[in-house]
Amino acid sequence: MKKIKQIIKLTAILAITSLPFITNAQEKEVTFSLGLTSDQFFGVAPNVAMEYKLSEKIGVSAYGIFWGAGTGAAWGNWTEFGGGVNLYLAEGVTLNPNLGFTFGNLLSKGGSDGQLGGIAGDGIVPNLFFNVDIPKFESEIYAGYYAPLRDKAPEDGSTLAYLHYWANAGYKVSDAFSFGAHFEHLKRTKDDVGGQADYFQWLGPYVQFNAGKMGSFIRLSAGPEIKNDLQPKDSFYKLSTGFSF
Repeated sequence: MKKIKQIIKLTAILAITSLPFITNAQEKEVTFSLGLTSDQFFGVAPNVAMEYKLSEKIGVSAYGIFWGAGTGAAWGNWTEFGGGVNLYLAEGVTLNPNLGFTFGNLLSKGGSDGQLGGIAGDGIVPNLFFNVDIPKFESEIYAGYYAPLRDKAPEDGSTLAYLHYWANAGYKVSDAFSFGAHFEHLKRTKDDVGGQADYFQWLGPYVQFNAGKMGSFIRLSAGPEIKNDLQPKDSFYKLSTGFSF
């Protein structure tokens, strides 16, 4: 409980100290993005993001992921919300570290009581994005660690923690089309009952079609599964789309 109070206090301080900067940023440049992904593990997961650009080098950001639209519905309608800063390192190169929080029961209760067991403050998610978007090359690297904020697991259960990361890189044939390769890994790093486990490792090509209007795109990634400790290895597929304005 003490740990939760400390984190809530820190979050409140960060939010209050950020308000003057955000208010000023509204007069400059604000962007909003809406995305949607679907794969055979997480199911459908809509996501949203906003950024208030403070200068040419930095912006403040907020994001949300509606995990409950897919398999996360069974984890107390799992939801993720957070924020951070977006650092413009060079033309077309950005680094976006964030601190997120989950709402549900996957981390704090091990998903033990299903859809009706969700709580606020289920877990904490430090994460970051590294993006490159230059004339002939595109790349994205993501890493996030999902750790429990509470211990509400039953006596015969355990709190859970996960490491989720991916990397992709591709060649821009034109403004309308690009292709490349995608790698993604989800690992359970803490489970006092079942131990650590690789939920999946995926590797395969992707194709992406872009439309300049509202920064919209559609991307399909598919290929073989490298490792899976839960079931025999199979193929993977992931469909992503989104727009920003």
